[in-house]
Amino acid sequence: MEHKLSLDPEIIDNARARAGRIAAEVQTLADTHSTVAVERAVCRLLGLDGVNAEGAPAANLLVDSLKERGLLQHGAAQCIGNACIELNMSPEQLSAPVLSGELDSLIDSSGLAGAHEPARKLILSAASGTVSRIRENRRKRDALIEEYGKVREPLLYVIVATGNIYEDITQAEAAAKQGADVIAVIRTTAQSLLDYVPFGATTEGFGGTYATQENFRLMREALDKVSEKEGRYIRLCNYCSGLCMPEIAALGAIERLDVMLNDALYGILFRDINMKRTLVDQYFSRVINGFAGIIINTGEDNYLTTADAVEEAHTVLASQFLNEQLALKAGIPESQMGLGHAFEIDPEIENSFMFEFAQALAAREIFPEAKLKYMPPTKYMSGNIFMGQVQNALFNMISILTGQSIHLLGMMTEALHTPFMSDRALAIDNAKYVFRAMRDFGDEISVKPGGIVDSRACEVLAGAEKLLGEIEGSGLFAALEKGMLAGVKRGRDGGRGLDGVFEKSADYSNPFIKLMTEEQAWI
Repeated sequence: MEHKLSLDPEIIDNARARAGRIAAEVQTLADTHSTVAVERAVCRLLGLDGVNAEGAPAANLLVDSLKERGLLQHGAAQCIGNACIELNMSPEQLSAPVLSGELDSLIDSSGLAGAHEPARKLILSAASGTVSRIRENRRKRDALIEEYGKVREPLLYVIVATGNIYEDITQAEAAAKQGADVIAVIRTTAQSLLDYVPFGATTEGFGGTYATQENFRLMREALDKVSEKEGRYIRLCNYCSGLCMPEIAALGAIERLDVMLNDALYGILFRDINMKRTLVDQYFSRVINGFAGIIINTGEDNYLTTADAVEEAHTVLASQFLNEQLALKAGIPESQMGLGHAFEIDPEIENSFMFEFAQALAAREIFPEAKLKYMPPTKYMSGNIFMGQVQNALFNMISILTGQSIHLLGMMTEALHTPFMSDRALAIDNAKYVFRAMRDFGDEISVKPGGIVDSRACEVLAGAEKLLGEIEGSGLFAALEKGMLAGVKRGRDGGRGLDGVFEKSADYSNPFIKLMTEEQAWI
């Protein structure tokens, strides 16, 4: 897109450089520490699966056992390799003694410590097999998109959230037939706070459906079938955040999801998850997502639910800069960065449309290659469905005018109830009409230098660069303690999950980080 704003390139460069230095601080933590969730993800990637009679997953049982015995700092992979050699088993076969509790006696008798060469080779072979499977998933996605043809952006993104995976499938199929390009399955309320991943197909979620490997498989299978019928590839999205962030990334990569909500800052600010825990978790989850070709969506839009969209717009942009740099550290290319922002300015404010236009256009010009995820009005939806339809139409207009990539459809019944299938159909019709009617309008208009739109964009950029300077000065952890983002204060040693963070030993091993980051060259 042609640049229309007079944004100062030097300010953009300074903001990006500041964000890069902040991200480097976080990367130091991720390089020297791991978490129980990271190790459980390693277990799952190596093939450990299933639950015991009490519903405890094999990955949790093994990691908890290793932690209790002071072995986890070596990495779950090393201990799994040694156990496989001792028992003459594959990692997948190891699930049975883990679930029965028999492996605990082996750990107690032999320790399973030490990076022995036969165990290292066994684990490297098993890890390489999983990496190959994920690579093939990516190739299959690319082949299907090539076969059906690329869909013009913005991609139409809708949500299903019944609590029952089978009902979700029915609604997802209907939405795809109505024109949706991305189906997001909302997780059940508070799943982000569970420190384990439930098992199997589920039918009893509240406000959403449990994220499980089987639910991922069932929905992917259904969307592949409807993709074939519709002649276009329907993308599947879920939520890779919370206390099981890297595990869900692993399961999504194995089952060929396409988009993941993946943002540690969201978990810190809005779910009170400990910052150290989730930032370490985020790194490995993004390594997996990056290698799997999964687009990550970040959660900056949520800032505007707790802070004023006019006064605090610069915090959204600052967070986008941070998420860009954190993603790059994990090997995610810009084309897989769904940086988030939202249409949330009070409609009673004069020239609100121009302010929204300025901010959306600035995001596109500053992050030209990113898969920007644009979120609809929610905060000021009143229950007046006619006004809501107008608000969503304005949102749709800005999206097409500013070249957004992923467009979460606004529902006129947002303030009333979980959308009916008919509500989604009306939202899709609204967006398709606006996109069709205004497809090339953005290329026909220019922005008045020094006018309302231009000045607003420059003001937001300057504010973001200033805020990033303040965060750089104090460090990200101190900035989060001070409430510099979204006006929410969090303690660095508070929140959920800190007890799951540990320092790596000198012989720590996680084969997937090396395999997935070094193999980025094949993409």
